[in-house]
Amino acid sequence: MALCEYPLGGMGCGDAALEILRMTTFDCKMCGDCCYGEGGIFLKEDEKGRISRFLGINRSDFLTRFCEERNGRTYVTTGKDHFCVFYEKGQGCRVHPVKPARCALWPYYPANVNDRETWEMAKLACRGIDREGSFEDFVKDSQTAIQNKDTALVEKS
Repeated sequence: MALCEYPLGGMGCGDAALEILRMTTFDCKMCGDCCYGEGGIFLKEDEKGRISRFLGINRSDFLTRFCEERNGRTYVTTGKDHFCVFYEKGQGCRVHPVKPARCALWPYYPANVNDRETWEMAKLACRGIDREGSFEDFVKDSQTAIQNKDTALVEKS
C-alpha cells in the first residue's frame, strides 16, 4: 500500500496534510482517551465504504460487525471495554488512516473552538492539547485544520 493510499481521516497527502503537522496547539498522543465511552461517532456514506475497503470486508459485513443504527444515523459501536470497537490498547486505532471525519476533527470540535471554558475542559481531558497554548492560537489552528481538511477532500475528488 502506498503511503498516502488511505490518507488520514480523508486528508490528502499534499501541502494541506503537511500544514497540519506544523500546528502547535495539538499533538495527538494516540492515548485513546478520546476513543473511550459510548460516543457519537456517526459515519457518512463515503466513510462506510472507505473503512470497509480498508478492513478488506464488504460493506454489509462492516455495518453488521462494527456499527449500529440510531436516530437515522449509522454509529460506530464500542466494545465490552467501552472503547471504540476500532481502538486497541497499546496499538491505537485500527482504522487510523481512514478514520471517520468526526475523529479526524478532534479536538477542533465547534464547542471547543467557540467557547473558552469548553476548551479549558478539553485541555484537561486530552493529553494532546497544549496546556500552555492560548485559546486564540487553538482557534487559529482549528481554522487551519478545517480549511486544509476541506481542501484535501476537494483535491482528492
